[in-house]
Amino acid sequence: MNAGPLSDRELVLHIRRGETDDYGELVQRYQVSVFNVCFRLLGERRDAEDMTQEAFIRAFERLSMFDAERPFGPWIRRVAANLCLNRLNLKATPHVELDEEFEEPAPHPGPEALLIAKQQAATVRAALLALPAHYRAVIELRHFQELEYDEMAKMLQLPMNTVKSHLFRARKMLAERLEHD
Repeated sequence: MNAGPLSDRELVLHIRRGETDDYGELVQRYQVSVFNVCFRLLGERRDAEDMTQEAFIRAFERLSMFDAERPFGPWIRRVAANLCLNRLNLKATPHVELDEEFEEPAPHPGPEALLIAKQQAATVRAALLALPAHYRAVIELRHFQELEYDEMAKMLQLPMNTVKSHLFRARKMLAERLEHD
């Protein structure tokens, strides 16, 4: 009798015991969401692919330090965000690629709904990528990673008031850009 797929926790425990092939299952489960984090922060597909791979390598190397009682998904996405934020400190703002769609479409939408959703996603992505890197980072951490302000401050190594100020300005700039589009 098949008990179904293993939970993330069970996979992590198997990997720690030396069953490293199970890591491929974790990669499959989270590669799209990790890539999306990297792409939203870096804005270039190749860079996002590189950072996605680096995030999974880094996570594998540090899996012994991961608390298996906590969810794996937020942890691996945070690893990816940290890597991207470190890279952004070394790079200029990237250009925008609008012809790519990375999210799975909703089940059975009509062609018009798909087209509208794709256009809206491209508009939002372009507006996000047009923001300065430090504003893009706070939007990513708050709205996509759903971090609390104190977690964002710790991760970005900024005072909490600065994080709140950046987020306020980022939202304002994003709204202005979207209003024009």
